[in-house]
Amino acid sequence: MHWVEPLMPWQIGPGYPRWNEVLRDDSEVLVRPVRMEDADAERVFIQSLSPEASRYRFLGQIRQPSDALIATLTDLDYVHDIAFAAVIDNDGVDTFVGVSRYSTSRDGTDCECAVTVLDAWQHKGLATLLMTHLIEVARSRGIKRMWSIDAADNAAMADLARHMAFDRTPDPDNASQVIHSLQL
Repeated sequence: MHWVEPLMPWQIGPGYPRWNEVLRDDSEVLVRPVRMEDADAERVFIQSLSPEASRYRFLGQIRQPSDALIATLTDLDYVHDIAFAAVIDNDGVDTFVGVSRYSTSRDGTDCECAVTVLDAWQHKGLATLLMTHLIEVARSRGIKRMWSIDAADNAAMADLARHMAFDRTPDPDNASQVIHSLQL
């Protein structure tokens, strides 16, 4: 799929990238951009993370995300910040089961990325799908390097990073963390 020119947040609609995906267990999700209207879904998603998943995602515990954090995660410009949610329909309500995102450096040559999947949706290939779409978009935008800072004991992220061909190096500033890096 070829990426279209960046759109303004109010232009995100049916023409913006969306992917219907079937996971390893034959469950289905829609992967689509996160929008400002998704504030409640993002809040519920964060609150639904296990303590371990929350620690890995935020490098600390966040049970009750602030309104400022939710705004940061949902009010995106789609030029410097990209976020995709894996969504299921839960009685007519979009429910996030996974989220991937990146934020570019000022010069746009590299980006920090993150991917998080609810415990019940892990081991189905969802994190790989979310990262694949994120990498595809970053490459199409001319980004040269993608990286993340992760807890050194996050085995699932280490496995995903290895599978996606990220390099892994110790974080020189914190021995309990590692840096995963992918040249695009």
